[in-house]
Amino acid sequence: MTTEKRPLQYGMIGCGMMGQEHVRNMKLLDSVELTHAYEPDEGMRTQMKQRVPSIQFHESIEALLRETEVDAWVIASPNFRHAEQLELISNLQPKPTLVEKPLCTSPPQLQKLLQLKKNFHFPIWVAMEYRYMPPLAALLEEIRNPSCLGQLKTLSIREHRFPFLVKVGNWNRFNANSGGTLVEKCCHFFYLMNLITQSQATKVFASGGMEVNHLDESYAGQKPDIIDQAFVIVEFANGMRATLDLCMFAEGSLFQEEIAAVGTTGKVECKIPGPERFWPEDLGEPPTPELIFIPRFPKGVSRKEVTVDPLILAAGDHHGSTFYQHQRFQQVVFGNGEIEVGLEDGARAVLLGLAAQESIKTGQAISLVEGAYSFEQFL
Repeated sequence: MTTEKRPLQYGMIGCGMMGQEHVRNMKLLDSVELTHAYEPDEGMRTQMKQRVPSIQFHESIEALLRETEVDAWVIASPNFRHAEQLELISNLQPKPTLVEKPLCTSPPQLQKLLQLKKNFHFPIWVAMEYRYMPPLAALLEEIRNPSCLGQLKTLSIREHRFPFLVKVGNWNRFNANSGGTLVEKCCHFFYLMNLITQSQATKVFASGGMEVNHLDESYAGQKPDIIDQAFVIVEFANGMRATLDLCMFAEGSLFQEEIAAVGTTGKVECKIPGPERFWPEDLGEPPTPELIFIPRFPKGVSRKEVTVDPLILAAGDHHGSTFYQHQRFQQVVFGNGEIEVGLEDGARAVLLGLAAQESIKTGQAISLVEGAYSFEQFL
């Protein structure tokens, strides 16, 4: 068990865009410092050195794990590396690990991780942090203790947003690297569906494609194959249903995420704007997140704004959720907290995304209780 008498020392694998968001948020915490890292890209190493002048870089992940002694790891590398890096940590220096989403990118990786799970004798937290966005946390509280909602029956999630950003080597333009859009970008939402319904998905049907973005791009002669738009319908074991509406060429939207929970006596909507750095200054202040309460009887609408500390908001693109996630993970490292988003949570979210993409490919609904996408057959 780590004591709170000295700062926690973290090691990081991958210091790109998301790795640097992690560091900005870690620096807002007491008793945490980033001391060691592996990052193959010189430009990203330079940027990280500017943020953390004392950081020590290592020549390989194996060297990082063998030559250092840290209290915790953060994995923020490209998606397709997460599974193998968790296995290396398990073999060489098993310490509490925060691994970026998605947990993995393919059925073989998923199966290997779940089979190795019994050998992972260290805490693994999967960074699906959207549940910690203050407006979403407020929605979750309303669902748990409904004032106007009644018993939850349906859930709809809409994300209308900006296209994929450019990453080092453009790895995120290809399904083989990212897991595909419904894994890379939407495992957050599939996890939220599982969390909110308090159930597990049994069937998924999806329709989508590449409609606007990436059509004219080419990398080393290869055309991107990631989709930029999809509709997804999910059925759950307890009878609930959920939908996802994703559009990645809608950056003009007033709100980026809009979530509607509908129950027997009313509806609660949660509206969350996108990152402030993308909001045009000539439009004035960006919109404020809000909950909207809409009872069935008597009809009427009331609103509640949910503000976020500006310092925390400025530290990342995820509406403060990365900071609140790190607060909780820090307590796990101290030995005082519990994992809230574990390996199985991450695995189920990935599997739902993979099944949804298979549905787009085949035009058929995909079962999650039997056949190739049954969770049990990966154990």
